[in-house]
Amino acid sequence: MIKFQLEKQIVRNFYRRLETAPADKIGTILQSTVMDDYLWRGFHPFNEIRGGEAVAASFWSPLKTALKSMQRRMDIFFAGKNRLEADDSVWVVSMGHLMGLFDKAWLGIQPTGKITMLRYCEFNRVADNRIIETAMYFDIPHLMMQAGIQPFPTQFGAHMVQPGPMTHDGLLFAPQAAKEGDRTMASINAMIADLGQWDSGLPLEDELRRTWHEDMCWWGPAGIGATFSIERYVKQHAGPFRAAFSDRSQTQHQCRLAEGHYGGYFGWPNFTVTMSDHFMGMPATGLSGEFRVIDIYRREADKLAENWIFIDMLHFWKMQGLDLLGQNEKITHT
Repeated sequence: MIKFQLEKQIVRNFYRRLETAPADKIGTILQSTVMDDYLWRGFHPFNEIRGGEAVAASFWSPLKTALKSMQRRMDIFFAGKNRLEADDSVWVVSMGHLMGLFDKAWLGIQPTGKITMLRYCEFNRVADNRIIETAMYFDIPHLMMQAGIQPFPTQFGAHMVQPGPMTHDGLLFAPQAAKEGDRTMASINAMIADLGQWDSGLPLEDELRRTWHEDMCWWGPAGIGATFSIERYVKQHAGPFRAAFSDRSQTQHQCRLAEGHYGGYFGWPNFTVTMSDHFMGMPATGLSGEFRVIDIYRREADKLAENWIFIDMLHFWKMQGLDLLGQNEKITHT
């Protein structure tokens, strides 16, 4: 049994202090928790930020000011060694929603005075009792939709506040058997090997059946939505996605890990494509675009049963010449 209890506790302590701190004290908390050369990666418009005080000033303090009494409602929490690095760096993963009362504007999105959830997933690299690096991905279009803004004309899947695992066992605060994490990583790697080809020689449904349960749940981001079962996943996301894009690059991940029945990865970006056909109701642009993605998986037996996906849609569409957040800011301030 491999234990990551120290790293988990460092992240949980940080979350506890962050939740109870007033907005003007968050910089102090980050400075005492992260390394001096701390690297934070977040979705557009934040991108890469260096240093704890800068992250607090740019992201955490404005968000906590906007979402009054903000709570972190975690659905999944696990840790493990990065399977892609020789140095075996340890990462702690958290996924769920940041919930609060949307009482002040954020990123030009006007407040509703109602309960609002920002869907998030966060990877923290921990060493020497400090957080060295963070990938903090969040679904801003989902928050926009809760505020009554429709940034996308078409969504094939269902739009909802995404639930946690069907099994309600995603918070791995206790140590897990190493062999279970190895099985999860093997299932994820097999899926990646198939997915990365985009041309396995099999019908897409049969390709997916090699690594996915028939009644899989795919919890996609706002603008794409959630789908249930291989048949509907192909019809409502995978098929249209593959048809819309060409020139897909090789998959590039910064981190890939698993613990127990859960695992995932992130890239910056994961891959690039050319938008050669319509997608999400938008016409083809012929332009290249990056997909910054986090994927979290739940394994059941030796196949994948659930998948939670975070995609930086605002960044991708900005690369296609469409500034969805900027348009919203212009609309809400006139």
